[in-house]
Amino acid sequence: MSRQSDGIYAMQASLLKTLASPMRLQIVHHLGESGPIEVWRLAEHFGLAQPTVSQHLAALRAAGLVEAVRDGRDVRYQLADPEIIAACGLMRQVLLRRITRLGNLAASFADTAITSPAATQGQ
Repeated sequence: MSRQSDGIYAMQASLLKTLASPMRLQIVHHLGESGPIEVWRLAEHFGLAQPTVSQHLAALRAAGLVEAVRDGRDVRYQLADPEIIAACGLMRQVLLRRITRLGNLAASFADTAITSPAATQGQ
């Protein structure tokens, strides 16, 4: 593996670490749906204190996922690249397939446990 690809993996890991917060993922999705929005509106939407939302936005900005756009006296936050929503959606699809497989596995295990001779010996 080349040093250049090592750098890309490190950048990807850093970006994914930033997105490892459920609240940050919710903020990213909301920005994707709402477009540019002020911190106070995000805080109101999520029922959080404004400083808490600001901290999450700072982390997302540092990772290059969100950017601040000044509009007169207001500062609105928006996604730096709307494709992040597609990437998150793809990961969500992977997780839903995994949950389905695990559910199917659990169901087949439960069926096997109910019909096994050991389960019926006590009856």
